[in-house]
Amino acid sequence: MPFSTFNEPAVELTALQAIVLGLVQGLTEFIPISSTAHLRIVPALLGWGDPGTAFSAVIQLGTLAAVLAYFAPDLLRLTRAALASLFSAPARRTADARLAWSIAAGTVPIVVLGLGFRHVIERELRSLTVIAAALIVVALALWVAERRHARGADAGAPMASLTLWRVVVIGCFQALALIPGASRSGTTILGGLWLGLRRADAARFSFLLGIPAILGAALLELPVVLAAVRHGQLTGTALALGLLAALVSGYASIAFLLRYLERHSTLLFIVYRLGLGALVLGLAARGVIR
Repeated sequence: MPFSTFNEPAVELTALQAIVLGLVQGLTEFIPISSTAHLRIVPALLGWGDPGTAFSAVIQLGTLAAVLAYFAPDLLRLTRAALASLFSAPARRTADARLAWSIAAGTVPIVVLGLGFRHVIERELRSLTVIAAALIVVALALWVAERRHARGADAGAPMASLTLWRVVVIGCFQALALIPGASRSGTTILGGLWLGLRRADAARFSFLLGIPAILGAALLELPVVLAAVRHGQLTGTALALGLLAALVSGYASIAFLLRYLERHSTLLFIVYRLGLGALVLGLAARGVIR
């Protein structure tokens, strides 16, 4: 039978569908428009079933690989600093060591809430109405943050200015992404802007902070997807093609967003989120998509 977790819609995915969903995942994971929303909306528009949270989480391994490839030098430096800090007091005072351990601390909110409310997230929050509302609410919050960011005395602070408590605050913003449609990158960039980070630095930190969360969610759901492969609802080839599509498109979207935010605000994404949210509400109300 088709794979699912809890009471997710049961669907079977072809290789073509997996590739399309992988491309959607990669293009929308890092841009603040919500990959979860698009993985729910695109299949609905195409008349496919909901792939469910399990596949949506596992396909993120492709975008995780994109982050690891793009930020390999940064991650190597932070890992070395964290390991050195375990054995040396002076090493614990370096900026890289503080940032590495701050990322670990900033991951705690989404882990605690994700595990505590997993059933609710997978059962109750994947409705198109919830997704559309989250798209709109976070868009409005980003708009407010942009206005505040432009006026703030500390606007434009670099990522090196982050302290432990600031990272934890951004981690709490990241936890809002458990609501489908909110967007993990959108909420963490929102938190960064609220704290006065430069836009590109807020995005860069969003990618780094997301690595443990993405990996954890994917590993948590991986047994479900592997079971689907064993039972023939999803071929290993389809899964591999989906992951590859997510990797390639994810790498491209990271490069695009970092360059874009060097010179532009998030207004383009705010307008897109508002338009998409309104469209989904309208189509769902008419029963065109479900």
